[in-house]
Amino acid sequence: MSLKSPPSGSITSVCRDCLSELTTIVAICEHCGSDRIICHSEMGQLSIAHIDCDAFYAAVEKRDNPALKDKPVLIGGGQRGVVSTACYIARRYGPHSAMPMYKALKLCPNAVVITPDMAKYTSVSEQVRQVFESTTPAVEPLSLDEAFLDLSGTSKLFGRSPAATLAYIALEIERKVRITVSIGLSYNKFLAKIASDLDKPRGFAVIGKKDAIEVLHDMPVSRLPGVGPALAGSLKVDGLHTIGDLQRQGKGTLGMNYGQTGEYLARLAHGIDRRPVRSDRNSKTVSAEITFPHDIGDATELRRRLWPLCERVAESLKAKGLSGRAITLKMKTTNFKIITRHSSLRVPTQLAETIFRVVEPMIAREIPGKSFRLIGVGVDMLSKTVLPDQGDLFADNIQSEETRYAKVERAMDAVRNKFGHSAIRKGRIET
Repeated sequence: MSLKSPPSGSITSVCRDCLSELTTIVAICEHCGSDRIICHSEMGQLSIAHIDCDAFYAAVEKRDNPALKDKPVLIGGGQRGVVSTACYIARRYGPHSAMPMYKALKLCPNAVVITPDMAKYTSVSEQVRQVFESTTPAVEPLSLDEAFLDLSGTSKLFGRSPAATLAYIALEIERKVRITVSIGLSYNKFLAKIASDLDKPRGFAVIGKKDAIEVLHDMPVSRLPGVGPALAGSLKVDGLHTIGDLQRQGKGTLGMNYGQTGEYLARLAHGIDRRPVRSDRNSKTVSAEITFPHDIGDATELRRRLWPLCERVAESLKAKGLSGRAITLKMKTTNFKIITRHSSLRVPTQLAETIFRVVEPMIAREIPGKSFRLIGVGVDMLSKTVLPDQGDLFADNIQSEETRYAKVERAMDAVRNKFGHSAIRKGRIET
């Protein structure tokens, strides 16, 4: 950063490498010579950001295995699963997230397929969030790899504009976490998220009040949050294909034809979004699932497949310092019928053993006469809770049982932290 920054509100250019701030539009930084300059006439007046980690799961795997650097990588669950993340090299051939894995491999047969390691990704996500929270308490996570930030009021604290602080955040994540992020800066959450998609990877885009209508004009209506295939289809029937089409309709016409949904769409189409950044937003559930390469109708085999999912959920809960009181089993039959079963606990848990012992009987009740292509397990009703062996060992039988499980898992976690996840396993582990 330059020795003396101009008033934040007058900033129009920021160097993403040395954090210098200027009040003129420039192409090259006069302090370090970098051409990584972000410019916008409203730069110094904007403070709402959306930050998205670039191809997060794949980036973490490439970071940890340099041999993957120049290879197409797909993160996902095997031939019958879906793509969780496609790296940018793989995307050149057509694969993208949520695509069935078999289709992705047809498009990119040389791709390296890696099973997701959610515990590792959760740990890296916590590192990224620590960087966010070092600059502002107003952080609203959306998932492991993205969050909204409100940097209002940080100019006095850091002596630089929110835009320069965002450039600093990107550099810190690259230095500390060794992955890259893309940033969108605007005056509300909706436009900040739109902006973060405009320049990827390692990008930084800005949308101001003066150019919001123009930036949105040619985008398809599906870019608006809440517009899924059904609503997009209804809008298409009425000749509304782009956000510009909605802008021309106006709030009155859209409200008459679509009710409150129409009024909502009209506001977004004109760049209006009054939602605040909510730093108190908590995870609603922690879950894991697997799609099998072939249907399974054997209870013993399903139990073997279940245990690693319970461990993945437990690892995520522990990494976040969370416990939950509600446990859910999800199963998808051969004919794609989804079955869900729930159970509530008196004592919140973050232990794989407890989760498994709750879900295992549910499988036994569902298995007769059925085969399954997918199973999953989730924990919700979450709260910040420590493992029970730090509490009262003699509270009641349930607490004591949970304590015994906790002692075993603490010992296993300690071994894994030192020697790796595969260093110790329970006998029921999937083979």
